[in-house]
Amino acid sequence: MSDDRYSNDVLAGYAKRTPRQAARAVEAVRDLVIEESATGFCGAVLRIEGRLVHLEDYRGAVRVFPLGPGFLLEGEPVQLTLPSRAPTGTARSASGSFAVADVTARVARASRIFVEGRHDAELVEKVWGHDLRVEGVVVEYLEGVDDLEAIVASFSPRADRRIGVLVDHLVPGSKESRIADAVARGPHGSHVLVVGHPFVDIWQAVKPARVGLAAWPEIARSVEWKHGICEALGWPHEEQADIARAWQRILGRVSTFADLEPVLLGRVEQLIDFVTDDATDG
Repeated sequence: MSDDRYSNDVLAGYAKRTPRQAARAVEAVRDLVIEESATGFCGAVLRIEGRLVHLEDYRGAVRVFPLGPGFLLEGEPVQLTLPSRAPTGTARSASGSFAVADVTARVARASRIFVEGRHDAELVEKVWGHDLRVEGVVVEYLEGVDDLEAIVASFSPRADRRIGVLVDHLVPGSKESRIADAVARGPHGSHVLVVGHPFVDIWQAVKPARVGLAAWPEIARSVEWKHGICEALGWPHEEQADIARAWQRILGRVSTFADLEPVLLGRVEQLIDFVTDDATDG
């Protein structure tokens, strides 16, 4: 017999082979940490645009990849898919309150909310902006609270013209707590509410996981806090423009109240309730 190497069907038995399983589908939800297998780039999901996913690594570098297969989740091959649509029902604002549709902003109240700085104001606007416009509340920033007593006296608050103040680092024994106590004891104290959070700076009110950290770094008292944070994270920090860009990077990771520490949420809601108390506000 001749040895005919072409006599056998090379495809015989192919149908009996175990079919390759498709990679598990994983929704590309915000902050999911994923690795792109071809390049090894590992980052958190920042946003979705069309069929493209933006990933940001811990250094702040952003790269864009098409959704689909080619990703690793904890070493397992997966394919990224579009996130499911949010459940239907009453829409909510970024603060978690019920969103009011088709309403024009209310004429500004006489009452005001003051915050320490521009970054505080931008964060409050991003999360509570809808609520504040519906209620007609204006937020102003103070550039610090050293002159708070004089600012309160100049504003001349009364029952229908209240002031709410959000203060950084309002902890027992701090300079900020002494100023808050002096305002509360002053002649306008009944029409002023000063509340605060324990953080050195409003940046810390953003959950550290949103910028890829387990916790915000500890910064020596001799170092200006924002510069120290940027240096610890390996971000540029020599110029004020560097600090501004760092804040915009952090602010960009905030979408809703869930991105903020609960202690800040309670204080801002308390201030909004205080200045919108219609029992006293005309």
